[in-house]
Amino acid sequence: MLGSFSGTTVPALLNSTSNHLYLHFYSDISVSAAGFHLEYKTVGLSSCPEPTVPSNGMKIGERYLVNDVVSFQCEPGYALQGHSHISCMPGTVRRWNYPPPLCIAQCGGTVEEMEGVILSPGFPGNYPSNMDCSWRITLPVGFGAHIQFLNFSSEPNHDFIEIRNGPYETSHVIGKFSGNDLPGSLLSTSHETTVYFHSDHSQNRPGFKLEYQAYELQECPDPEPFANGIVRGAGYNVGQSVTFECLPGYQLIGHPVLTCLHGTNRNWDHPLPRCEVPCGGNITLYNGTVYSPGFPNPYPNSQDCTWLFTVPPGHGIHFNFSLLQMEPDNDFITIWDGPQQTAPQLGVFTRSSAKKITQSSSNQVLLKFHSDAAVGGIFVIAFSGQYLPCVWTGCQWSRPIGHWIGQGIKSA
Repeated sequence: MLGSFSGTTVPALLNSTSNHLYLHFYSDISVSAAGFHLEYKTVGLSSCPEPTVPSNGMKIGERYLVNDVVSFQCEPGYALQGHSHISCMPGTVRRWNYPPPLCIAQCGGTVEEMEGVILSPGFPGNYPSNMDCSWRITLPVGFGAHIQFLNFSSEPNHDFIEIRNGPYETSHVIGKFSGNDLPGSLLSTSHETTVYFHSDHSQNRPGFKLEYQAYELQECPDPEPFANGIVRGAGYNVGQSVTFECLPGYQLIGHPVLTCLHGTNRNWDHPLPRCEVPCGGNITLYNGTVYSPGFPNPYPNSQDCTWLFTVPPGHGIHFNFSLLQMEPDNDFITIWDGPQQTAPQLGVFTRSSAKKITQSSSNQVLLKFHSDAAVGGIFVIAFSGQYLPCVWTGCQWSRPIGHWIGQGIKSA
């Protein structure tokens, strides 16, 4: 239908596209009006001229009569410049509403498809002078780009292309090429890859055509199970980090935070850490547990380990040997009631010791473990700080002496 009209507005010029025209007039039983007067004349049903197919593009549609629509697409790597759809306009002279578009190899851009083509500006013609073009290949996290060159020609040593393993100018360059030799294939190991092209003011060449295709990147190795510790982190993909913590009584050996590196073979930026029982150290916890070196395995031979325990002034430290399996007499633990070996001894403990509990009167205690070159063993010592009721002899006052006199304790 060309149109339906009512009222007093004169319709615009109409052109039929057939050699038959049907005109239907309808009036009802109410108000009458002057009606209409129209003229018609025969015109040729010529079509719009065949549109030009853009270089490096294609045309979709073979009908060029009035109101017919033709669309255009570019080959991979080219960008459509103009209108992708044009329509044949009515009128005595047939014409398209827009000129056919062009397909241009542009200088730079962002591509997000899982596969695609990147071309130097003007390809397959020569690229212009003084160009600095950057294309960013952006893929989903966990994918890298496999890059294959199909054509390559540039002014040697002056015009070049760089492939960067990341989105920044400072990202690692995995390939830089100049001259006429076709580069080999490349694998980026980041989900963002940069293709950078530079030309100077002199000779121009056809440039390059490359294809890329996404490939799935592996995760870094699973760090669990992590013996005697805990791993915290959301995932093991590129750029993600995990944190390692040891259980009480163990010490972290290595880096506490690891980050999954880029690379064809995924790996962490440092070796996996481990949790080990330290051979000695300074302990300022109010309570906890000391394990023998290597626990739960037997301790090594020829060990000399020293721990210094410190709790707040006015407190002592209670020790309980919950497990003591050592070579009698030759392997032993010595505890001093103070920070040095010149302090009074609280005891020497071996497998044959009857005493398994001791209490210090000082807020600092020195504990030393010795093993000889023979059979190993294991031990577990629980410790806890305890408030010391103050007595006059050897008391370390934590309050003014007047307070204690006021409580009924006499001064000398």
